[in-house]
Order: sequence, then C-alpha cells, then structure tokens
Amino acid sequence: MYELFFQSFEEKVPLTGEERATIQQFLTPKKLRRKQYLLQEGDPCRHIAFVEKGALKLYHVDAGGSEHIVQFALEGWTISDLYSFLTGEAATYNIEALEDAELILISKAAHEELLRKVPKYETYIRLQITSAYLALQRRLTSIFSQSLEERYKNLLQQYPTIIQRVPQHMIASYMGMTAETLSRVRRKLNSPR
Repeated sequence: MYELFFQSFEEKVPLTGEERATIQQFLTPKKLRRKQYLLQEGDPCRHIAFVEKGALKLYHVDAGGSEHIVQFALEGWTISDLYSFLTGEAATYNIEALEDAELILISKAAHEELLRKVPKYETYIRLQITSAYLALQRRLTSIFSQSLEERYKNLLQQYPTIIQRVPQHMIASYMGMTAETLSRVRRKLNSPR
C-alpha cells in the first residue's frame, strides 16, 4: 500500500531501511468512495493526505453557492488545507474524492513526531512545500499574463491525463472560467486554422 508514497519520497530524499520503517509506523491508510469527503469546510483539517490511487479536489464554495476548485490531486500528489492543518483553525476548503481513492494520511501528531525523529522527513516536507509554492506562483503568473487558450494548453501539457479523469466543468472552475468559456476555448484550439 505504501509503494507510491515511498517512491515519491525517495525521488527527493533517499531513506535507509530504518528510516522507512520509522516513517511507516506513523502512516495511516484510508479509502474513500467517489464523492466522499476527506474534509469539510468548518471542520479542522487533521491530516496531510498522499494519493496512492484515485483523484481528489480541494475547493471552496462561495456565498452564492458557486464552487471554486483550488487543487486537484492525482496519484503521487499530496492534498490538505495546510493553513487549517498547521493552525488547528476551521478549514476554509472541502476535500472530496472524484474517484474511489486510496490515501496515506499523516496526522498532525504524527507529522510533529516525524519532524523530531526523522530529519529526512523534514527535508522532504520542505521540498514538498517549496514545490507547491513554486507551482502556485506559476499558476498565478499564468492567470495574470496568459490567454485562456495558453492556460488551457499549459494545463494539458502539465497534466495530460486530467481531461480523461476530471469533468470539464471542474477543469473550468479550476481555471477560473465558466464551462461555456472553456468549451469555446477548446473549440477554438481544435478548429482547423
């Protein structure tokens, strides 16, 4: 069950057998069914989740009832309301399974203990947070400086399997546009020039 987690970990930070065994003691496997929540807005986020199998979305629902997707997480990715996880405050996001999913959870207590016991875990977390921050920065730059067509092409280039696994209206939400606008963008890109 932990193969992909440790493969991802060791691509960034190699582990000894002893370090791997120590980390594994603090991991909790969890299965979700499609449309099942890992986290609901208002509850404290108690875990960082690593996706072994499946797809999830992290999103916020505004006062008008519109859903705004902030992140998708596919195999090999992590997902959490990090602010809530680190502060213990109520979550401002929901995390929901888009497909049946198998996750590896790390609780706040386990996270703190691993930071103390396994220095390579701290290195891994630092690299993960740095990577997430850089991705967020790229996404914001894209939103502010690229056309809708360029943004959609970049999304497909970075995440080629996403259109087979995620409904178009959710991709539109993630990109900050309506489903109709995304449909026009796709038509424009697919039309012969």
